[in-house]
Amino acid sequence: MNPFSLEGRKGLVVGVANAQSIAWGCAQAFHAAGAELALTWFNDKARPHVEPLAQRVQASITQALDVEQPGQLEALFDTIAERWGRLDFVLHSIAFAPKDDLHGRVVDASREGFARAMDISCHSFARMARLAEPLMTGGGSLMTMSYVGAEEVIPHYGVMGPVKAALEASTRYLAAELGPQGIRVNAVSPGPLATRAASGIAHFDELLADAVRRAPLRRLVDLDDVGALCVFLASEGGRSITGSTLYVDAGYHIVG
Repeated sequence: MNPFSLEGRKGLVVGVANAQSIAWGCAQAFHAAGAELALTWFNDKARPHVEPLAQRVQASITQALDVEQPGQLEALFDTIAERWGRLDFVLHSIAFAPKDDLHGRVVDASREGFARAMDISCHSFARMARLAEPLMTGGGSLMTMSYVGAEEVIPHYGVMGPVKAALEASTRYLAAELGPQGIRVNAVSPGPLATRAASGIAHFDELLADAVRRAPLRRLVDLDDVGALCVFLASEGGRSITGSTLYVDAGYHIVG
């Protein structure tokens, strides 16, 4: 048996915005490994960009999901429970901070902006874990996306640094709490990628150039690199890995 096959497995992918999204790279990799997928789009404006991608990976469940809207997350998991009756893995790849808070100093972050960034980028993962738990009766894998800015100060990363640090800490606590049910929880920390979401970070081109210059492999990573790691974590190959932050960044995180 191929330990990296996802044949017969059912997974939810949250965070596809377009063909440059990290979540889309992962969705393609999950599909290629044999998984049946559920995909979400953020709102009606995003739907025309995401729906064709969902068709390309033959997603059998597609639905709108704005985690700030009361009831939408619960409605999604109700649909999954009704249609599939179970869930094997979840990929959480959403993050947001208001522009003024993202581009300013952490010390100047507004109370409202900080709380909103934490709710969307971190607490929504815990909420997904709670809703996924009863559907993962045979165990499962929960994955979220972090960044090295959770571990060290990255210029211009701002308030997302503390938020991603909270996400990584949440990953460890969720792993400890859900481990007895056979549910594994991990964070994936890719190197900088030229996604639309990342482009909101000030001076992002400089960040990309710095990664190429300093990373031991002297290159950026791509969506396929991230997708391959997530397939591993969703598969039997990753069955003993939980509570970890796994870097896929050409070694960028080891250099000072």
